[in-house]
Amino acid sequence: MTFAPRTWFPGEIVTEGLLNEQIRDQFASFLGAWTEYTPTWIAETGGTPSVGNGSLTGRYLKVGRTVNFLIKLSVGSTTTFGAANANWAFGLPASPSSVFHGARCLTVSARIAGVGEVTGTGETSTSNGGTARAFAGGSVNGTTNQPDSSYWDQTNPLAAAAGMSFHVSGCYEASS
Repeated sequence: MTFAPRTWFPGEIVTEGLLNEQIRDQFASFLGAWTEYTPTWIAETGGTPSVGNGSLTGRYLKVGRTVNFLIKLSVGSTTTFGAANANWAFGLPASPSSVFHGARCLTVSARIAGVGEVTGTGETSTSNGGTARAFAGGSVNGTTNQPDSSYWDQTNPLAAAAGMSFHVSGCYEASS
């Protein structure tokens, strides 16, 4: 929890409570534990994905207006992915600022045991309350062969399957 900085006045008596609030508690917000949250998962252009018996988890640390976050989707046998060319998006823990909305500042990766690993980039969006989206491929199994315009869905850049894990991480400026 952060507080607005106090305006001090000449002759004011500094108390333990004021020091704790203005100094200790402010520093604690920088060093605090990450907070768990459950991201939403949507398809921006078709169908409705569902986690099914998989899992979707998120964690974040917000210091001032800077948000660091991690999202992990573990695909289960009953997970559904939306339509082809669905353009997956995941809910963020705080609404992003519109100033750098769309900046390619996120790292994404997917791994399917025995099949391959994909890395790429993503961006923040102010739509749907704030999302991480537009995941462009970058490399598949270490070979750069995914165009920046290819969004991730159930078949691209690798066919999604049970046992797959999909990770999104990044840092962005929150709107407040």
